[in-house]
Amino acid sequence: MKKMIKKKMANKKPIKKMVKSPAKIVTKKSTKKVTMKKPAIKKKIIVKKKIKFEFTKMVASGNDFIIFDNRRSGLKNGSEIAALLCVRTSGIGADGLIFIEKSKKADFKMRIFNPDGSEAEMCGNGIRCAALYKNKKNMKIETLAGILNAELNENGIKVRMTPPLDMQLNINLNIDGRIHQVNYVNTGVPHSVCFVENLPAVNVRLLGRLLRYHKHFELEGTNVDFVKIDEHDSLCIRTYERGVEDETLACGTGSVAAALIYHHKFLYADGSYSVDIKTKGGEVLKVYFDYEKGVFKNVWLEGNARIVYKGECYV
Repeated sequence: MKKMIKKKMANKKPIKKMVKSPAKIVTKKSTKKVTMKKPAIKKKIIVKKKIKFEFTKMVASGNDFIIFDNRRSGLKNGSEIAALLCVRTSGIGADGLIFIEKSKKADFKMRIFNPDGSEAEMCGNGIRCAALYKNKKNMKIETLAGILNAELNENGIKVRMTPPLDMQLNINLNIDGRIHQVNYVNTGVPHSVCFVENLPAVNVRLLGRLLRYHKHFELEGTNVDFVKIDEHDSLCIRTYERGVEDETLACGTGSVAAALIYHHKFLYADGSYSVDIKTKGGEVLKVYFDYEKGVFKNVWLEGNARIVYKGECYV
């Protein structure tokens, strides 16, 4: 019986087990482009190497200047250097920067830059410093206002100024509803002169700024001088200087403007004259001139100048 069962089992075909194959997991390829970030490139910081220069600090009547002998250096960026070095808190500090340069017409050329970077045509106190720096008894100095003669004498430095231009008297200007009478003349640079009774009471910084930017002078602006007649041929002066944009201790071209307008407006007599100008800095400047039939000739400015110190700076 057992044998028959085995035989039947042998004749029976084996049953194949139906095993399902594992399902294939199909993942869709992403169509989104993957961009690789470029590695950050560190920028090379280029530090401009500063150049060392020697300078001389000089003062004339309270106006102080930085003097650069630019005859060999050939610096071209006087405006930038002035704005950098004339700052009193972070620079050398000065009312202006003077470049001494070569000239084909004179002993040397003087260029003067204001603390705001603007270049002035001339500066009466600055040119005396430049003359003392050259230290020659008689010399000719080229400026944007023309060629001026300078003399060193026992009383100081005397400079022959350019003839005054475009003198205008009794100009009435409205400022905040109030009329201010000013007088105008160009003594190498433009000046407006206001005669006042109480000079110490004048708010030079405020009123000077309003007049300096008045639309009447809008093309080039103006320096503003407040003047009190002290006595015959003696004046006291305070000046708001264009470019410095503040009151300074003295102004040479302003002193000349005050003397000429004073004579033309109040005296108007022919002859040779000398007018003393008492500056806020304490020094008395002298202005000499000849006056004939309403025309000024031989206008000279005389005053002192001195070297304060010498040093080195980096620009």
